[in-house]
Amino acid sequence: MSICGSTLSTARVLCGALLSCLWSCSDRSEGARLELWAVGREGEVVAELIRDFEATHPGISVKVQRLPWLGAHEKLLTAVVGDATPDVAQLGNTWIPEFATIGALEPLDSGVRASASILEADYFAGIWDTNRFENRQYGVPWYVDTRLLFYRRDLLAQAGFERPPQSWSEWLDMLRAIREQSGPERAPLFQPLNEPEALLALALQQEDPLLRDGDRFGNFRSQGFRRALEFYTNLFQTGLAPHAGSMQVANLWDEFARGAFVFFINGPWQIAELERRLPARLADSWMTAPLPGREGPGASLAGGSSLVVFTRSARKREAWQLIEYLSRPEVQRRFYDLTGDLPPRRSSWADSRLASDAHAVAFREQLERVEPTPKVPEWERIKSEIAIVSERVARGESSLEDAVAELDERADRILEKRRWMLARQRPSSEPAAQ
Repeated sequence: MSICGSTLSTARVLCGALLSCLWSCSDRSEGARLELWAVGREGEVVAELIRDFEATHPGISVKVQRLPWLGAHEKLLTAVVGDATPDVAQLGNTWIPEFATIGALEPLDSGVRASASILEADYFAGIWDTNRFENRQYGVPWYVDTRLLFYRRDLLAQAGFERPPQSWSEWLDMLRAIREQSGPERAPLFQPLNEPEALLALALQQEDPLLRDGDRFGNFRSQGFRRALEFYTNLFQTGLAPHAGSMQVANLWDEFARGAFVFFINGPWQIAELERRLPARLADSWMTAPLPGREGPGASLAGGSSLVVFTRSARKREAWQLIEYLSRPEVQRRFYDLTGDLPPRRSSWADSRLASDAHAVAFREQLERVEPTPKVPEWERIKSEIAIVSERVARGESSLEDAVAELDERADRILEKRRWMLARQRPSSEPAAQ
């Protein structure tokens, strides 16, 4: 299936009709062999779902290649450069802008419009939005990830609180009360300084975007980011969180079990880890809660992985059939049973096991309030700079004012090529942003 690049309106109409026909056609090709690349644990278990897909789609077979998370991004980029991409792949949704920019991904708009099973309204809005780039649909969410609070509700009750915090001020009151009760040697919150996701979640709760002027410049000197950075780094500067990285805690679960801290911020995979690693006597002592916001429950990150079709695939119709199958609510529920990955569709949460999981309820609530990070190919590099600079503020090695100015400078350098490319695309009559 070719991509129509003509600027003639008639050609675009004809191309759109052809794409719609090919995507929605129910005929099955004989002997079609798809290649699916999946990452981490998902690559191990998806084969169980593939067997049923092959049984219900005669003539289509699927070869699964598993990639480790550590090298997946580089492996996929190498495949693009070497013209050796698979038909379908699992892609972290923050990677979609990068791969779409280099022309590696097939737009899926026609497939989505023609599909009777993939319904945009059934997906959590913030998660669906991560798959859109420059007004095109480049992926379908496969599973979701966001960050929220894990807490020891028994220790919280001992400090005099019956429920988790809903606002920043309530959270600070609880953290201070716990520290006063337990002594200064115990920090009530564990948040690794080398993991900026918590800071980014707090920043995404603000009205100010992280980048400005069409994502061409950093916006870290904005009032919103200053507010988030000040709140976040103050947790470390006042001793409410230790100056530690993720590798400086011997065992997160053991420390949580012995009450070394009451709160930590993490993702849905920790549910299974805590259920497996905590002593049976503590089974009812911990719980999850949505992230606090400035004045009430706040937003968090719209993370997770999506399914994409590569432009150079010669089997796009069959690839789309595989994505449709893996997106069915009943298949997503099976995937959850196998992996613990949370489904991106509201209807998939209707399953009794998932709906009755007390620890997952907060994630269901949080997913209605998630926001995507900036959709620029350079975002991962900017995110790394945020981690470096924010850690220096938390350790008292840099002032807040110096930090936000430095972040803007670093982001502006990283985005320099983006500005150059956008300037070349802009009509000569349009003035450049200052």
